[in-house]
Amino acid sequence: MSRIYALANQKGGVGKTTTAINVAACLAEAGVGVLLVDFDPQANATTGLGFRPPRGRSTYDLLHGSTMRDIIVETSIPGLHLAPAHPDLAAAAVELPDRDDRERLLGAALATVGDEYPYVLVDCPPSLGMLTLNALAAANRLIVPVQCEYFALEGLAQLLETVELIRARVNPQLALTGLLLTMHDGRTRLSADVAREVRSHFGPKVFSSVIPRSIRLAEAPSHGQPISRYDPRSSGADAYVRVALEVVERG
Repeated sequence: MSRIYALANQKGGVGKTTTAINVAACLAEAGVGVLLVDFDPQANATTGLGFRPPRGRSTYDLLHGSTMRDIIVETSIPGLHLAPAHPDLAAAAVELPDRDDRERLLGAALATVGDEYPYVLVDCPPSLGMLTLNALAAANRLIVPVQCEYFALEGLAQLLETVELIRARVNPQLALTGLLLTMHDGRTRLSADVAREVRSHFGPKVFSSVIPRSIRLAEAPSHGQPISRYDPRSSGADAYVRVALEVVERG
């Protein structure tokens, strides 16, 4: 059975897309088949891997009968495939609410590729709207990136309550893999305080690995590359290798 990870947090700018791209790349570079599904109308995971949002087939077309196989493209990283997004995906907020299958559309699309990909990562938009609900209904695992800033815990309770509702009503297989601390600045007391607070609240559910604040990590998407290709010796590349190993270990 594929491990399907939703990467979700309704707060924007916390590192969801950066994590999705780089964990997917690390897993693929380790020889594992990976599908990265860009389910965010901003299409940052798509551009971050060097693709322009396609005028043709994209995850928006899943709303209109296309199968996942119809839209998957190969990336420059062997073993890593991408289901690209397009800004038209924003129309889901209008198009989905009246449909009977509105929460299961992504799950049905992923079912068409079966267990072809041992790892599937879904990059969610920064909201708890229909697209994120679809991802949570389709996934069997959840990774929550948490920025090491003052409002880190804001909204987490709502997200986890939503997860419990999804588990109770739609998808009992969904489990929290962990919370990942991102944009950690070891020079500041604030980052240390936030990390300590998150660990005190969630204990072993927090990844041991921490993603540092890094200019090289921030630059990599503009070059259409994961950090492992853009600067494999950087602290960001090392951190995401460690996160990928933890993802595998946590199952």
